[in-house]
Amino acid sequence: MPKLTDVPKRILIGRALRSDRLGETLLPKRIALPVFASDPLSSVAYAPGEVLLVLSIAGASAYHFSPWIALAVVVLMFTVVASYRQNVRAYPSGGGDYEVANTNLGPKAGLTVASALLVDYVLTVAVSISSGVENLGSAIPFVIENKIMCAIGIIVILTLMNLRGVRESGKLFAIPTYIFVTGVFIMIVWGAYRGLVLNDSMRAPTAHFEIKAEESGLAGFALVFLLLRAFSSGCAALTGVEAISNGVPAFRKPKSKNAATTLALMGTLAVTMFCGIIGLAMATDVKMAEFPGKDLLRDGVPVGDGYVQNPVITQVAAAVFGADTFFFVLLAAATALVLFLAANTAYNGFPLLGSILAQDRYLPRQLHTRGDRLAFSNGIVLLAGAAILLVWIYGADSTKLIQLYIVGVFVSFTLSQTGMVRHWNRHLRTERDKAKRRHMIRSRAINTFGAFFTGLVLIVVLATKFTHGAWVALLGMVIFYGTMTAIRRHYDHVAREIAAAESPGEDGVRPSRVHTIVLVSKLHKPTLRALAFAKLTRSDRLEALSINVDPVETKQLRDEWERRGINVPLKILDSPYREITRPVIEYVRGLRSENPRDVISIFIPEYVVGRWFEQVLHNQSALRLKGRLLFTPGVMVTSVPYQLESSEVAKKRARRRAEWNAPGAVRRGPVDTRAKKEPTEKP
Repeated sequence: MPKLTDVPKRILIGRALRSDRLGETLLPKRIALPVFASDPLSSVAYAPGEVLLVLSIAGASAYHFSPWIALAVVVLMFTVVASYRQNVRAYPSGGGDYEVANTNLGPKAGLTVASALLVDYVLTVAVSISSGVENLGSAIPFVIENKIMCAIGIIVILTLMNLRGVRESGKLFAIPTYIFVTGVFIMIVWGAYRGLVLNDSMRAPTAHFEIKAEESGLAGFALVFLLLRAFSSGCAALTGVEAISNGVPAFRKPKSKNAATTLALMGTLAVTMFCGIIGLAMATDVKMAEFPGKDLLRDGVPVGDGYVQNPVITQVAAAVFGADTFFFVLLAAATALVLFLAANTAYNGFPLLGSILAQDRYLPRQLHTRGDRLAFSNGIVLLAGAAILLVWIYGADSTKLIQLYIVGVFVSFTLSQTGMVRHWNRHLRTERDKAKRRHMIRSRAINTFGAFFTGLVLIVVLATKFTHGAWVALLGMVIFYGTMTAIRRHYDHVAREIAAAESPGEDGVRPSRVHTIVLVSKLHKPTLRALAFAKLTRSDRLEALSINVDPVETKQLRDEWERRGINVPLKILDSPYREITRPVIEYVRGLRSENPRDVISIFIPEYVVGRWFEQVLHNQSALRLKGRLLFTPGVMVTSVPYQLESSEVAKKRARRRAEWNAPGAVRRGPVDTRAKKEPTEKP
């Protein structure tokens, strides 16, 4: 990295960390909870609203089904949490759903899970940021008027925070997440106290509105389909649960135990907040509509397109605390902030999964290595780029984006739990200890129920959301699957091609002869150095090669060559079209065709300059020629550098850079790097 960019880099992401300090970045449970569980915890800010939005299609009378939908979501949440507690104990390496499916169901299932998770992580960032911008925009009009740019700006800020490292970003995210959770619980308790004990009448800002039903009098299959669609929308509360199983290596020891405890705590908090907000929404008579401008009626008249529909949690907070009170403002601000930070779940899951996939040769190897701050920097940047593209395409509209959501996560849920069932079956065939067998049988029962339930939900989600945008998520999964398959095929092909044979082959046989060619344009010091170096190789045949593009210069070169008495034959190739690269390539290929076992060694004199514009003025023909020669079998290319005076300037700049340290690049405190001196003998 050039020193020119080192200063802003260190200011933005901090000083580089040594590899042996990786242990210092591991997370305790109190930090791991907001880092890995901020997505499912924050989803209570929009999941209840999505349930009511779907039910509003049948009018406000359909709202009485919301408690039953909430109950179904609770059962599903506890099922998934219990299932994933088995996952983190059995597979603590961090592969999560991908490792479980790949190991137990095969590479194709593993790749399907990986594709689903990668899509889901990108959508997590896009949905969370867009929803947070909409929440913040209800209080700050400028944000909602410029929500695309605001959303992109927040993604950039989150990216920089995560590039600083998991532990540092976790500390930054912990406070607002805990403020949000505490605020929601205070709202639930105070609302329950006011309603059940004080018998106060709490009314949401939309309580006096009416809903114009798009489909009135639904019954039978139509009603069941509507309820299933509302349930699938409420399942957005489960997104991000799998991130903990993927992030087990980031926990402190004992990793599996801490991850399982964090899962249980996350599930308990999420379902309690989800049910509490649904209950308060019913008690305060919240009204929501998919198209509020025309479907929400005030005194029988549509509220109009200028009406801004606030989220359910904001309306409930206004009813419980009162609008513009301290707790209302605090909860509204914490909700918007935690929705922004919910994207951090994906920022921790996507790069880690990308690193594992890169190690398995399904993604470019650059995603496998950690950056300066021991974070998977390339994966973080890739996730940010994909999320920004999605936000820009969908205009940062959470209602549109959320229709793409949760398909991928339930694909991974189902395949992961199915893989866990096969995992326990395999171990039960060999295990003889009765206590361990009882534990395995219990774990298998949990995973079996989890596979059945999540598979059923996946069918519901696909059936109810496919035409509303879920097909885009499926298309994204197909693209990821095809891309990763092609990358793996390429890496496998390269590995087979370069693998060393057990018995001596063509690559291990010494060439019969080495034919050395020194390219000459003029007879000067760089050319003489290249000739001297080529002579030292003691090749079977040595010749100088020049291209005749100017007869006058060619004659001068030949005369000078003879005058100096250089004992290397000079061959001149005519180039009627004044080309340099093509005649050399054709000449080399002709030599190869005449003697296929010969190796052609080409020496190219090059100037070493110290300024960028000098590089533009020199060496361009050499670069083009080298680029073509690389694709010619049996040809070796050697650059012979000749340092011009300006290269001394570059050397001085390099020396100054080596002696200078960017702010934050050096650890505080003395570091003894001197070699230990040998004890001297006394005379």
